[in-house]
Amino acid sequence: MFSHVMLGANDLDASVKFYNALLGTLGAKPGVQDRHRYFWRHAGNTFSVTTPINGEPATAANGFTLGFAAESTDQALQAYEAALAAGGTAIEDAPGWRGDERMKLFLAYLRDPAGNKVCVMHRPPKA
Repeated sequence: MFSHVMLGANDLDASVKFYNALLGTLGAKPGVQDRHRYFWRHAGNTFSVTTPINGEPATAANGFTLGFAAESTDQALQAYEAALAAGGTAIEDAPGWRGDERMKLFLAYLRDPAGNKVCVMHRPPKA
């Protein structure tokens, strides 16, 4: 359904540092620069961060969450910690399991340097 996800950033260097740390932990190579934006490609997906081409400031979308899949709870925690160390801000509850028997997810929420809400999620295999 989706071809890619692109987020705006006012401090591109801070965002690249953050996403290289977070996505590197999830198996992606460092972002590749193309003019005023960076691209990460991994597992058939494309993610990008850009300075807005209209010259206006980038703003975080209210109600928006960008979710990244982790292969395990350990990988989710490693990505979360790497992202915090690279300029992210912890938000909401501490990383952990949420939900019930119908849909149990391991979630770790934070904000990137531009204020975008990010979630690292591990969905356990169905029994």
